Amino acid sequence: MEKTVANRRNILIGSGAAVVAAAAGSSVIALFGSSPALAQEQFDVAKLMAPAGGVADHALGNKDSKVTLIEYLSPTCSHCKAFFDNTLPALKAEYIDTNKILFIPRPFVRNVLDAVVFMLAEAAGEAKYHEVVDTFFKTQNDWAISQTPADAMFTIAQQLGFTKETYDAALTNQTLFKGLEAVRDQASNEFKLTGTPTFYLNGKMLAAGEITIDQLKAEIDPLLAA
Repeated sequence: MEKTVANRRNILIGSGAAVVAAAAGSSVIALFGSSPALAQEQFDVAKLMAPAGGVADHALGNKDSKVTLIEYLSPTCSHCKAFFDNTLPALKAEYIDTNKILFIPRPFVRNVLDAVVFMLAEAAGEAKYHEVVDTFFKTQNDWAISQTPADAMFTIAQQLGFTKETYDAALTNQTLFKGLEAVRDQASNEFKLTGTPTFYLNGKMLAAGEITIDQLKAEIDPLLAA
């Protein structure tokens, strides 16, 4: 998993430059994490389902399912990308697209680059939200470690239909930016999140790190059968 960035950075969300140069480099280095043993700590489900900051979830799957899996994710996190590449396709095929579970990929802003991705996704609207986040995960190696992340991210945004004007406008939403910070702070302070990705299954914290589909199946299947 990758440790959270607890301190607030000097972040400039505004005119075209958008992404501050300070965001590149050490803020996106993977610190540690292979697949650890699953934790068992339980948290209040109602609180987990009410993220702070007024930032709405963009859930996938069955909203009426008795099983809810929440992932706190960071687009600059290499372990989140490993989950996206190696585990999420199987999870979608077996549990999400078949409407067996509700899956909530929830933003966790570790640095300004993460903030830009989520702000662009929100600006794109509900129909394209996941396309934006997914595209930045697929292209993580092109922008997250770039020496010129602002240029690299704008190029990807253009491929997603953003213009210079709509890109700049997306990054001036200070209310959203503060809301994303509130989501992060709540996860850290109330739900004991210390790294990304971190998963909560019906309120139970699972592994923070590169969880496998077999590990998830072992946790999900008994809940579906109950």
